[in-house]
Amino acid sequence: MIKICDNAALDLRRADARKALESYECRILVCAGTGCIASGSQVIADTMRELCKELPNVTVECSGHVPHIGVAQTGCQGLCELGPLVRIEPWHYQYVKVKPEDCAEIVEQSVLQGKPVERLFYRDQKDQLCPKPEDIPFLAKQTRIVLEHCGNIDAVSLDEYIAVGGYEALSKALFQMDPDQVVDEIDRSGLRGRGGGGFKAGTKWKQVAAHKDADVKYVVCNGDEGDPGAFMDGSVMEGDPYKLIEGMTLAGYAVGATEGYIYVRAEYPNSVARLHYAIAQAEEAGLLGDDILGSGVSFHLHVNRGAGAFVCGEGSALTASIEGNRGMPRTKPPRTVDQGLWERPTVLNNVETYANVPDIVLKGSDWFHTIGTENSPGTKTFSVTGSIANTGLIEVPMGTTLREIVYDIGGGIKGGGNFKAVQIGGPSGGCLTKEHLDVGLDFDSVKKYDAIVGSGGLVVMDEHTCMVEVARFFMSFTQRESCGKCSPCRIGTKRMLEILERIVAGKGTMEDLDKLEEIAKFVQKNSLCGLGKSAPLPVISTLKRFREEYKEHITIKKCAAHVCEALKLYKIDQEKCIGCTKCARNCPVDAITGSVKKPHAILVNKCIKCGTCLSGCPVGAVHIE
Repeated sequence: MIKICDNAALDLRRADARKALESYECRILVCAGTGCIASGSQVIADTMRELCKELPNVTVECSGHVPHIGVAQTGCQGLCELGPLVRIEPWHYQYVKVKPEDCAEIVEQSVLQGKPVERLFYRDQKDQLCPKPEDIPFLAKQTRIVLEHCGNIDAVSLDEYIAVGGYEALSKALFQMDPDQVVDEIDRSGLRGRGGGGFKAGTKWKQVAAHKDADVKYVVCNGDEGDPGAFMDGSVMEGDPYKLIEGMTLAGYAVGATEGYIYVRAEYPNSVARLHYAIAQAEEAGLLGDDILGSGVSFHLHVNRGAGAFVCGEGSALTASIEGNRGMPRTKPPRTVDQGLWERPTVLNNVETYANVPDIVLKGSDWFHTIGTENSPGTKTFSVTGSIANTGLIEVPMGTTLREIVYDIGGGIKGGGNFKAVQIGGPSGGCLTKEHLDVGLDFDSVKKYDAIVGSGGLVVMDEHTCMVEVARFFMSFTQRESCGKCSPCRIGTKRMLEILERIVAGKGTMEDLDKLEEIAKFVQKNSLCGLGKSAPLPVISTLKRFREEYKEHITIKKCAAHVCEALKLYKIDQEKCIGCTKCARNCPVDAITGSVKKPHAILVNKCIKCGTCLSGCPVGAVHIE
């Protein structure tokens, strides 16, 4: 690879890269996000390459400069549940649920003739075909800035990133702006950290830049993303790694740091591999490392793979882990901006925050303020999972309502069910309900309802969800992941979990609800770090909004959602039962009485609630009350 030694060389490289990208007669874009890889997209990509190689007088390039047909593996195309996803350019066909046996038809019809394979198109709720991404409501109603390139270019091709405008921002900063101007631009943009707290990025950058006498400064990226159901940062790291690298390089230039670390959670092997590759490519091209673009500015990046501890998503625990110590939070002050990694001034933001930086530097802070809300400008990525028709990765302007996300983008509740709640902000977040469907999702608004935006995980729940069990599940997670350093979190989460477990087991008392609230408020007030302080939020929000559900579990020993095993009451409908004796013969504890061709009954005091009778009844006579 020829090194890009100055701005003119970068412009020339961009012109060549654009020419090469435009020279393809056809491009087969196979999604290589983790979700699609898991559902078999690697086989799809390999099959496409083999099929195209067999075509006469055709050259196939996976990431190169030869015209004709290109097979590229892109970042996440968004519709994760419907993978493997394949997009065919220039016709812009979007195919879903592609199987290896579909590849030959796609090549024959779409690649060679430009004709669609209609059976592979997405169908909307009205059963209408959606041939192109812009025809699919899930994709059409998004505003993609951070995820702009995901699904459109080869995820690891430096040339393709340069072709679509990559490194224009870095070039502008190095040759047209001094470091203080870059810091000021980020500060004026109002960019707030997308990792959960929503703290202004510009404030952090100013504080680190102010340490003029520091011998070393660091730029650290939090790519730990440990929330259940969250995969936004992982999708950026594996789908557009150069955008993250450019953003961190800009941060390094702005604050005077020469070293950077990307802390990636252990469960993201694709992100780790692609980051290593992208860093090597950027260094070889002269866009990273020493004397970047001949400017005399140096910035080096390292990838640090975490061990899977949720607490390492907290800033001071993360830096301790990079240093080789046990990941545990520390008291503050001193803060990370003053004494962070190896006790040096450190800028610490998450992946999505850095991925916003190139566009802000290139287009300006005024442009950024045209998107989102006044106090939360820009967009926010969300991973949408749970009981929703379309699960996947989305990006919308800050302030977008929950109703727009669930119904307009997500397609409503799966199976036509009723919306009950959404858990926002992961295990340290809270529940929003029907009354909050028209609340705009931004950092300040959701705080009023005992919730946080967090990193952006949205778990949608329908009427078949038990909110007491939801609280128990998330409390189990946070209790297990507590580092144990401070007693409010270590002991408090354990006591709350014990109470919740009693309630779902049908052994709770009304006094337990008062104890839950008391402990939750104590943990929230006295825990050492932000994770501990937010750990009780699922309990606080569900107690506030679903208190009757808690009472029902305690007073009448009933789980209306039929989720809590200990509270399930199995009964046999006497009118439906045909006396086949199948349930009695299969019951492992002989809890069913009755004779042949006569209605049977379940002995409640002997029933162990295994569900064998329910699943085995041929006429559906067994039900749960």
